[in-house]
Amino acid sequence: MQIAPHLHRLGNDLVACYLVDTPEGITLIDAGLPGHWRDLQRELRFLGKSVDDIRGLVLTHGDSDHIGFAERLRSAHGVPVFVHAADAVRTRTGDKPKVAFGPMRLGPTLGFFGYSIRKDGLRTRYVGEVTEIGDGDVLDLPGNPVIVGMPGHSPGSVAVHVPLADAVFVGDALTTRHVLTGREGPQPAPFTDDPAEALSSLDRIAGLPASWVLPGHGAPWRTSPSQVSKAVRNG
Repeated sequence: MQIAPHLHRLGNDLVACYLVDTPEGITLIDAGLPGHWRDLQRELRFLGKSVDDIRGLVLTHGDSDHIGFAERLRSAHGVPVFVHAADAVRTRTGDKPKVAFGPMRLGPTLGFFGYSIRKDGLRTRYVGEVTEIGDGDVLDLPGNPVIVGMPGHSPGSVAVHVPLADAVFVGDALTTRHVLTGREGPQPAPFTDDPAEALSSLDRIAGLPASWVLPGHGAPWRTSPSQVSKAVRNG
């Protein structure tokens, strides 16, 4: 689904990842669930392009619902996978601390896990090899993504700022639809390692020029990054 010039979303409000289309090729932000591979193929056909046009995949963090088709893309097509050094082990092995689920409602929770199963979420392949990145890096990929460290949801959570797309991709630094309660609007994401640190990290994107703030779960949010921290804290 096209959101804006250069900017496309794969998936839906339950689980989403993104595609940045440029004349120099494509950069992907996150890889959703394994079954989103089919969504990727449809979007590429819509653009008249193929997997060969993808230059790199940037992960906002290493959780299983963000790395879905990453290893397939890397091993079968040679696309490099970029992730913050602090999440490299999580991306390669799935090793992560247990965290409290927090508030839940039966319907939304079943809907989220049911969707995950339909999208092959029980068949996650961890990533055999990653390229480690850090806060402040500007990647040599289409759109020149800028990495902004946002620890909290995980130690290596990042935002990815792509000025060409007028967008900041925030992964699970926040959500606009809580997958376990169904509540909509900007708010902290569930399954967060350190909720206090995650809230503090929202200030790190405040100065970025963009019109879109794009989470891994929930609707695309048209807003200034300068408004994000206040909106989430007051949500």
